[in-house]
Amino acid sequence: MNENLVKEFEFFTENHDELVKKYPNKFVVLKDRTVVLAGDSFEEAYAKAHDSGLVLGTFLIQECTEGDSAYTQTFLSRVVFA
Repeated sequence: MNENLVKEFEFFTENHDELVKKYPNKFVVLKDRTVVLAGDSFEEAYAKAHDSGLVLGTFLIQECTEGDSAYTQTFLSRVVFA
């Protein structure tokens, strides 16, 4: 992952609780460790970012929901050990 996007993600996780209070159930656009835009859906947030001239790959879109489910994934393997 792009180093700048890692910094944006770190900002999101470090400030998650505050961001959820300020932008509940919104999709925030993060650039330079700041929320620059927010939308009600991923598509709306992306459209706003595009329309404002943000270049793809220079910003991160994250969903602001309670808990860590918006930024974690669980992968299961169907491996059987015999």
